[in-house]
Amino acid sequence: MKIPTTLKHKPVVVSENYEQVDGRYAGKTDAKGLSLGLAQWNDRGKVDISAKVWRYTGEKWSRQSEELPLHRVLDLSILICRTMAHFREAYRYENLYDPEKPVIDRVGLQGDAMTVAVCTDNERIDEDIKLFGQALRDDDELIGERLRTLSGILKEMGY
Repeated sequence: MKIPTTLKHKPVVVSENYEQVDGRYAGKTDAKGLSLGLAQWNDRGKVDISAKVWRYTGEKWSRQSEELPLHRVLDLSILICRTMAHFREAYRYENLYDPEKPVIDRVGLQGDAMTVAVCTDNERIDEDIKLFGQALRDDDELIGERLRTLSGILKEMGY
C-alpha cells in the first residue's frame, strides 16, 4: 500500500512494507508504512521533519497524535539512522538520491526486511528532499546528541 503524498505531511523517506515487519502484529496490522517527511505545521521559511508524538492543545488531545508501541518507536529509530547514513553520502547524487535505485536499505526484521527508500511517488521529491536534507543538517547537533546518548545506553545494556 502506497503512503499518501498529497496530504500536508510530505513523505521523503518511506518504508511502505511496514505491515510485514510490525513486530507481533506483522501480517495483521493497520500500520501499513512509516515515513519521515516535511512536517505539516511548517511555517514559511522554517522546515521541520516530522514523526508523530502525542499532542495536547490545552483542552483536548490532538487528532494529529498517534500512540506508538515500543517496537514502532525503535523501527522509527532504525529508519532515522538509515536515513541519516544515506544523507551523509547523498552529496554524490545530483538530487541527493539515485532515481534508478531509490531503495536505501533493506533492514532484516522478523524474518522479512523493512524497506527504506526515497519516496519517488512524491511529485515534488527533488525539492522536498533538498529541504529535508537541510533540516537534517540544521538539526545535526540536536539529533547527534540523542544518538550518542542512545548509543551509550545501548552499550551499557550489552547491545
